[in-house]
Amino acid sequence: MFQAFQCFKKRLQFSTMKSEILQSFGNIDIYLFDQLMKGTYEQCDKILDAGCGDGRNLVYFLKNGYTVYGIDQSVEAVKTVKALSKNLSPENPSRNFKVVAVEDMSFESEYFDLVISSAVLHFANSKDHFEDMLNAMWRVLKPGGYLFARMASDIGIENKVTTLGKGRYLLPDGTERFLVNEPLLLRYTKELNGYMHEPIKTTNVQNLRCMTTWCLQKQ
Repeated sequence: MFQAFQCFKKRLQFSTMKSEILQSFGNIDIYLFDQLMKGTYEQCDKILDAGCGDGRNLVYFLKNGYTVYGIDQSVEAVKTVKALSKNLSPENPSRNFKVVAVEDMSFESEYFDLVISSAVLHFANSKDHFEDMLNAMWRVLKPGGYLFARMASDIGIENKVTTLGKGRYLLPDGTERFLVNEPLLLRYTKELNGYMHEPIKTTNVQNLRCMTTWCLQKQ
């Protein structure tokens, strides 16, 4: 009986902890969560989620007094993230959220302390499109600011993807993505005059797809 009670108590404690984490961080990208736990972005103030979707990565920032911006090409996504912002941070202006493509955003240069790009860059339709998005995000980032990017790659599944041209590939899971690899990310890091404050990290999902996290700081 005592052991059963202890097991129930542990499950209850875990359930409470899980609920508290979800309330504080939402359904956040685990690698962005990792950077928050390390305190990487503690000195940041203005945050842009470039390709924000419904705002899953913005809950923590909205709840903790950051000035939060988001852009997305989906009208419904921007409508949803505006509602999220109004609920979690009423003082954060709804005009901070706009329907616009990443490469077309018109924010002033060197404006943001942190730019988040989670599962966005791999939708590029060509190398030029990828570079247009990347350069647009880098332009609006302050010196000393951070770029958090997570995207599909061929790292670890090089012989399992089929080239479609212009940097796009067919993955074993049936999706089509623009894929990066380590040499390409290292080259872009150098060209941008950026600094990788974390090593490149790649998650291999049963050889069906790979997602790579690229964490840069602007010099």
